Amino acid sequence: MDKMYLILLSTFPSFGPVRTKLLLSYFETPENVWKASEKQLKEIGIKDVLRQKFIEHRTKFDGENYIQKLQKLEIKTITIFDENYPENLKEISDAPYVLYVKGTLEKRDVRAVGVVGSRKMSSYGKDTCEMLVRDLVHSGLTIVSGFARGIDTTAHTIALHNGGRTIAVMAGGLDQIYPPENMHMVKQVIEHGAFVSEYPLGYPYLPASFPHRNRIISGLSKGVLIVEGQKKSGTIWTATHAVSQNRTVFAIPGPITSFSSELPNALIKDGAIMVLSSEDITSELGVDASPILQDTLFPDDPIELEIVERLKLEPLHLDELARISSISISEISGKLTVMELKGIVKHLGGGIYKKV
Repeated sequence: MDKMYLILLSTFPSFGPVRTKLLLSYFETPENVWKASEKQLKEIGIKDVLRQKFIEHRTKFDGENYIQKLQKLEIKTITIFDENYPENLKEISDAPYVLYVKGTLEKRDVRAVGVVGSRKMSSYGKDTCEMLVRDLVHSGLTIVSGFARGIDTTAHTIALHNGGRTIAVMAGGLDQIYPPENMHMVKQVIEHGAFVSEYPLGYPYLPASFPHRNRIISGLSKGVLIVEGQKKSGTIWTATHAVSQNRTVFAIPGPITSFSSELPNALIKDGAIMVLSSEDITSELGVDASPILQDTLFPDDPIELEIVERLKLEPLHLDELARISSISISEISGKLTVMELKGIVKHLGGGIYKKV
């Protein structure tokens, strides 16, 4: 296939993957589609308004200047006919014919998990997302998400902080990053993964694009983890796409009184795999847990082991830990500091600690 003309066709998103597939089956090559006469387009059923929009677009469009912009911004284009097109994504029925990439996609990214959830996450959602993403990264999995506020941002951040790879799927052109408060993460994502989009340069972040974008999050992944979300939230689109793409849907259970747990609880009721630890995900996907993870979670020091056992039940104040374990406060405090650095416990503030 002529890559140049596929790129040109991608700059007219109104056609979309399904219509592009039909056009290619009729006209045989991307060049023939791009150069098709108005009469030909009308004969195959392209509606008047869409037909006129396309003809006007290609008449005004400067392809050479567009390619130069891509090169200047260091944005690569991968077509579905290229060998380096993501293996998982190629499997879905409406895979984009052209993928815009800023960063690097690697073969190992085939072992990926999508992590999505509420933009307005609870402290419980944040904690569970951090814990599970850290463990999944230590198991060698790439984390895919949508770079949105809340759970998405947490997933990307924890993946990067733990030396993992992450892929951010965007709902607009890669010449603009949304939301702006995540600009500080852009360089790290590019260095340890990639931003990807099916949308051309200059394409705005429209509300309707986000649910459509979510099929790529699930498409790039072997399974999708739903952390939090209300039943009518945008997160449900990712779960719906995952089911239609024959991907495994995982969900973290939450309190029945919490609006944030409505969606994951409902998904579990409908057959999604309930996640209580990262092993629920790695075992289902056939991924072995990393020895690094095992060493982190199970310390050798007897005092640290006792502290972990105490914190398994509930978060505790260091004074309470000292009382029930008969260990001095100074020794408990020192151990907790070391354990927090190791990622075994987390300080919640006010001297209260929880097991990670």
